[in-house]
Amino acid sequence: MFRLDTQPLDPDTLRRQFQDPRAGAFASFEGRVRGSNDNRQVVVLEYEAYDELAEKEGERILDEARAKFAVLSAGCVHRTGRLQVGELAVWIGATAEHRDAAFDACRYIIDELKKRVPIWKKEHYAAGVTEWINGKSDAQRNPPASPGT
Repeated sequence: MFRLDTQPLDPDTLRRQFQDPRAGAFASFEGRVRGSNDNRQVVVLEYEAYDELAEKEGERILDEARAKFAVLSAGCVHRTGRLQVGELAVWIGATAEHRDAAFDACRYIIDELKKRVPIWKKEHYAAGVTEWINGKSDAQRNPPASPGT
């Protein structure tokens, strides 16, 4: 189950969908809007998506995670629209017989989502300016310093 949603996400409701007596483990990831980026105060984020392609690619990623990590179930919901600092932007859940598979699946899903799913975010800063963030990870925007620098 991959879906986009314009409404606030409720982790308790999402988690209940993953009740499975075969599962010895449930892991989840919650991505929230943080109040700063690149040393600038963020006041609002806007997410836009190419809905049809995002949902297809999101389902592909979930299928890959289920196969690669032997999870019993995996799901992801990503918000679109205008979000305030602290709001839940993405929720991922996975069940498996053992915890490593559930943890690994969540990590894989968020990493692949960031790379492959056409969702864009526009940051609104306290200074009154806005900037579209092109989907690069923090490490790609701010690579670690080279040894000896």
